[in-house]
Amino acid sequence: MSEVKSNSLYPALEPMERISEVLFGLIMVLTYTGTLGVVTADRMQIKTMLIGALGCNLAWGIIDAGMYLMSRLHEQGRNVLILRSVRDSANSEVAQSAIANALPPLLSSVLPREQLEIMRLKLCQLPGPPAYPVLTKKDGLGAIAVCLLVFLSTFPVTLPFLLLNDARFALRVSNAIAIAMMFMCGYFFAHYAGLPRWATSAISVAIGCVLVFIAIALGG
Repeated sequence: MSEVKSNSLYPALEPMERISEVLFGLIMVLTYTGTLGVVTADRMQIKTMLIGALGCNLAWGIIDAGMYLMSRLHEQGRNVLILRSVRDSANSEVAQSAIANALPPLLSSVLPREQLEIMRLKLCQLPGPPAYPVLTKKDGLGAIAVCLLVFLSTFPVTLPFLLLNDARFALRVSNAIAIAMMFMCGYFFAHYAGLPRWATSAISVAIGCVLVFIAIALGG
């Protein structure tokens, strides 16, 4: 029920949130670079593609940031309701059940009633919850981080088109960068999820490529 402090450079977001936002940005920009006809493309077409990719990822970054704030508001409201139900409950067993339901199943299954009662007493000593959930500064920073991650993940993939004159070679370099970024996302995902790192990284690349092909085929 309390938020865990993080020493990360991006403390407002959990590791999986950062990984998923980068993957989302990669898939979005690849739907643009993947449809570029490198054989017939001129500088104007490439410029249009770059503007479209940057604008699309910026728009989706803003939308994703809004959805992040909604999810944080829901979580804050849920915490307020749990705290209120624990404090207002006249039956200690009902309050303990509310606490147990708020905990991860693995933890709640091993906590004895005595520990739950201690937690109930501690919660009752806290100041009264606000009438409505309130977003914090950390939530605002998290929303900004979400938007930036989606938007900035565009640049490594589009950079070859700005630096190289050969569109075909630029596309190959761009795809290699995208594959490397998806591989790294899979690697870090495996690290935090306790999965085999190299196999998960390869699967991440495969899934990312499939999602890009699906998005392109459906006109995304």
